[in-house]
Amino acid sequence: MKYILVCFFAFTSCSKDADDDLRNTLEAYVLNRSFEVGQVIACAASDENTNGILTFYYPESGATHIRLYETENAQVDQNDFSNYVQITIPNEPFFNGYLGKFVQSSSNEKWIIVTFELHGEIKMSNPIRSKQNTKPTVWNSEVVIDQSQPNMPNFMWEDDAFGENAIYFQVVSDAQNNLLSGTYTYENHFQYYNTSNVVLNITTQQTPPLLISGNNYNFTLMDVSEDNWVNWVILKTFEAQ
Repeated sequence: MKYILVCFFAFTSCSKDADDDLRNTLEAYVLNRSFEVGQVIACAASDENTNGILTFYYPESGATHIRLYETENAQVDQNDFSNYVQITIPNEPFFNGYLGKFVQSSSNEKWIIVTFELHGEIKMSNPIRSKQNTKPTVWNSEVVIDQSQPNMPNFMWEDDAFGENAIYFQVVSDAQNNLLSGTYTYENHFQYYNTSNVVLNITTQQTPPLLISGNNYNFTLMDVSEDNWVNWVILKTFEAQ
């Protein structure tokens, strides 16, 4: 009798876990709900020191219920929402909350989707392919800064240095890491603040503040692939001239 009870409890426990997994899928979350794919700007990189996965996202004003979903591995269909299960980990502020990020350690490469709710709809990112094992993100400070125009530094970096580049994301921030501008370009240069080659702009202010000569600022670049993996991160502190 004891053996039967043990088996019964083991069976019900496994069934409960399976039911929980089904309820926590992205497919279940969007069932009978209005949703839009590709409406959350997000990408992921491997951490410089731990090789953990850093998933970055841009939370639009008013966004709520920010969630992280992931697949078990990278061999599944990334467009099948039933393959994605919600991972309950805290999100952290990035650039003092202008952006957000999830930090996790994982030995498996996988597909990741970030979601939030806005105006009664579920918004979700395009699938992100983690490559922390096969193509870990390269971190360095290899950028040329031309400051021949006062208060308008021009940042230039090697084009497609590590292959698979689809777009570049640039952030200029102050010494306290407050984001001043956030822009995307297809070209391997960006001038603060000239938007002639900017293809996507997440800068809140129409015109960001002028840089103050003698003050320190930070430049951050992310070289992003078509599947939203960050191949290269540049971090550089510079003094405005």
